[in-house]
Amino acid sequence: MPRQILSVGELTIYLQSKLETDPTLQGIWVEGELSNFMRHSSGHMYFTIKDSTARLKCVMFKGHNLRLRFRPTDGMAVMAHGSITIYPKSGEYQLYIDAMEPSGLGSLFLAYEQLKEKLTVEGLFDNSRKRPIPEMPAKVALITSPTGAAVRDMIKVLRRRRTDVDIIIIPAQVQGAGAAESLAKAVRLLGMVGADSAIIGRGGGSIEELWAFNEEVLVREVASAPIPIISAVGHETDFTLTDLAADLRAPTPSAAAELATADGAQFCRHLLQLDSRMTRTLAKRIEQMRREVQRLETSAVLSRPERFLGGRRQEIDQLSVRMGRAMLIALENRKSQFNGAIGRLEALSPLGTLRRGYSICLNQQEQLVRKASEVHRGDAVKVILASGRL
Repeated sequence: MPRQILSVGELTIYLQSKLETDPTLQGIWVEGELSNFMRHSSGHMYFTIKDSTARLKCVMFKGHNLRLRFRPTDGMAVMAHGSITIYPKSGEYQLYIDAMEPSGLGSLFLAYEQLKEKLTVEGLFDNSRKRPIPEMPAKVALITSPTGAAVRDMIKVLRRRRTDVDIIIIPAQVQGAGAAESLAKAVRLLGMVGADSAIIGRGGGSIEELWAFNEEVLVREVASAPIPIISAVGHETDFTLTDLAADLRAPTPSAAAELATADGAQFCRHLLQLDSRMTRTLAKRIEQMRREVQRLETSAVLSRPERFLGGRRQEIDQLSVRMGRAMLIALENRKSQFNGAIGRLEALSPLGTLRRGYSICLNQQEQLVRKASEVHRGDAVKVILASGRL
């Protein structure tokens, strides 16, 4: 028989077609431990699934791994679903994965714990971020399904407690694909409706049905909402990440409505109590002031004012005498200072020198003569005395 010679590429393609048409190798589940996990910048995931005897290279493209509800890491035990094929360039067979979940631990629970840990580290659940819920809001927004039992329960409770409160319903999808995005969009609308507070929630259900309230996109929106939010998801035993991010968590939608508004009748009773307390306080204060007026009416100042005024007149007379004396002393001091200044000025004045017997001699050019050698016999001189000239 003639030999049939295949190239490496032809052999690889042949084996690839065999593997990809084998029904046993298409749509299979493989269990093992993740190893060499790498997320490429393209979004695709490359890793190995191994056990104690073998290794299997795996690829999970971006379109599939976006649906993962947990974060794969090395050492994690998983169950992967996919099909076996050969990668022609390396000639290695590998598993193309379209679904994957943790082995021995529910994928939803693992995703919940991983996201909870991440957001806790970021501080989204810190009590310091929590805001107080207004006791008497004028408007309350309800983010929920417009047709569910939860919205009817909340409206009923709100109307029972406060007939005057405005209720605005922001409809949203509360379960299924796209529910988290729908709820997050509704939360973003809170800044536009003028509500004082909001309730986000739904009735009970399975963890899958409530899962939208554990999605990161919604949890972050609730944590950064412009107004205080009460979370009321499911029944009392249900606890979602939205509950942790909200300003207050209620066990049920009806309980959330109770927490969102003060009871109208109770509030009226409280006002009556305040009115009674204020009336008693005012009456007590008025009585105190009446007694003070009576005390003043019987005081010496008001009963015998002449005695009080007489003493004040005497004080005024004494102060008047003291003030007159002080003014005379001040004037004498100023006079003495003035005379001293005059004496000092006269001592420095040329006229003062002339009055003491000195004179000033000027030549014909009106120049001061200081020495006898500055004039000659027959020169005319002018002598200035204290009074008169020669």
